[in-house]
Amino acid sequence: MTAIKSVAIVTGASQGIGRATAIRLARDFSAVVLAARDKDELERTAAEVKAAGAQSLIYDVDLREPEIAGVLVKGTLERFGRIDALLNIAGAVPQIDLFEMTDAQWDDGAALKLHGARRLTIQAWDALKASNGSVVLISGSAALDPKPGFAAVAAINAAIIALAKAFAEQGIKDGVQVNSVVPGAVMTGRRESFFRKWAPAHNLTVEEGMKKFPEEVGIARFGKPEEIADLMAFLVSPAAKWMTGASIRMDGGEVKGI
Repeated sequence: MTAIKSVAIVTGASQGIGRATAIRLARDFSAVVLAARDKDELERTAAEVKAAGAQSLIYDVDLREPEIAGVLVKGTLERFGRIDALLNIAGAVPQIDLFEMTDAQWDDGAALKLHGARRLTIQAWDALKASNGSVVLISGSAALDPKPGFAAVAAINAAIIALAKAFAEQGIKDGVQVNSVVPGAVMTGRRESFFRKWAPAHNLTVEEGMKKFPEEVGIARFGKPEEIADLMAFLVSPAAKWMTGASIRMDGGEVKGI
C-alpha cells in the first residue's frame, strides 16, 4: 500500500464528463482512481491525469455487476490507503418512448447509473467517514422536466437526486458530504452519436440538428464537459464543505421553473 495525501475515485472516467472530471481533479488530489469499461480509453485518461500531476489507478470494470463495487474500494484502499472523494458519473439511460421501453431496458438503465452508484457509495462509506470525505452523484435535467420520449432518463435521474439526499442525511451524522449535480445538454461523444441518428430521422443534417436543439430548449449553446468538471471539483473542495444535500443544476438556463 502506498499511503498518499488525498484520493478521488471517478466512475465513467473513459469519456465525456467523467474523463474531464478525472483530469480536473488531478490538480487537487494526489491520486485519481479511474473506473469504466473501456480499458484503452481509461489509459488515455490516465496519461492526462499523470500529466496534470496526480497518480492514477485503472479499473476496467462493469459496475452493473454487484461485486465490483467492493473490488474497486478494496483495491483503492490497498494501493493508496484512503478515499477522500467519490464521484459517481458512470451510466447512460436509453432515450426510448415510455410506451415502447421494455422491462429489461428499464432494468439495464437503472443498473449502472443508479444501483452501481448506490453500491459503490455504500462500499466506500467507511473510508469516506474516516477521511470526512465527499460524494457526488450525477443526475440530469430530464429529472425536472419528464417527457414520454425519455421517461426512463427522467425517472432514474430523479431517483438519483433522492438517493443523494438520503445519503446526505446519513452523512450529516457520519461526517460525509453528499451532493448531486444536474447537468443539462452537454456536448459529449455520446450526445454527438445521438445527433448522428436523430438528425437524419428529422430530415436534418447533423450540423442543423445540433443548431436546432439549443434553440428549441432555449439555451445559447451546449455545455462543455470541462464546465461540469469544474463544478464537480468545487463540490469536493474545502470551499464547498458546508454544502451537503444539495442538487446543483447547471444547464445554461434550460429549466425555466423555480
